[in-house]
Amino acid sequence: MPRTRRVATTALVGSGATVGGFYAFLIGEAFLARRAIGTTDARPPSPDGVYGDDLPGRTIGCLVIGDSAAVGYGMLSADTTPTGLIGLGLAHVLEAPVEMQCKAVVGAQTSDLMAQIDLAGDFRPDVAVIVVGTNDVTHQVLPSTAARQLGEVVTRLSDAGCEVVVGTCPDLGTVRPIRQPLRAIAQFLSRRLAREQTVAVVKAGGRAVSLAGLLGRLFSEKRDIMFGADHFHPSETGYANMVSVLIPAVTASLREKEVSAAYAYAGRPRDLMSVADAAAEASQHAGTQVVQQGRWATVLRRRR
Repeated sequence: MPRTRRVATTALVGSGATVGGFYAFLIGEAFLARRAIGTTDARPPSPDGVYGDDLPGRTIGCLVIGDSAAVGYGMLSADTTPTGLIGLGLAHVLEAPVEMQCKAVVGAQTSDLMAQIDLAGDFRPDVAVIVVGTNDVTHQVLPSTAARQLGEVVTRLSDAGCEVVVGTCPDLGTVRPIRQPLRAIAQFLSRRLAREQTVAVVKAGGRAVSLAGLLGRLFSEKRDIMFGADHFHPSETGYANMVSVLIPAVTASLREKEVSAAYAYAGRPRDLMSVADAAAEASQHAGTQVVQQGRWATVLRRRR
């Protein structure tokens, strides 16, 4: 049994609770968290369209898929959604028009991504941005299963000639509506999923960006402006923070430059290491990129 779960179980069993009672307690905690957070199928205004249409050059296609964090849950305007922010940012950085399409769905799990790609129809993107994982954790999907499914999605897109950038599962351990000890378990599982996602994405030819710190120290210290009204999904500022660590990876993928020249990353690449070691390191640092180099991987940390 993992240490986090063992500690929580010991605390309850030591006070006279049974293991069965512990899991019943967790189910109750999960119910209370879902009720506090709330759910809705409402979407912000569609961010689909061409950004920077007055710029010269070939139009670049970008597909966004994933869960509510990719949708921009809670936003009231298209330009404040992740898709809108990515479109505006890429058009500015690349000085070229960018056509954005978002097929992400609130509440989606990794198993839903293939269907989201199908929704894009004849759209043939140059790059796809994926943000997923939170609902796999809350719905108790095995990290190995979710990571395998994600690898298959990245392989499908890569085989079609599409670059892929994945924002891995954020750290759920600091989400206030989730109470202890469930929060500690959510933290353990979300970090584990992020590591396994990174391995699967890199092996499938994609580029993984760690969002581990997105709900960590920055969101804890500035939660009044980083979280939305439900205290679970990001606010407009929170989404902008997420996009700020994704755009460098998207830009680097599109420009097909050497890893050391990746936009907005400081210094030379770290020494090569195994994909698993790179994934473990990336899970501890927000915005860290993991990029495959042959049979090895390298880690790039974002300049602060």
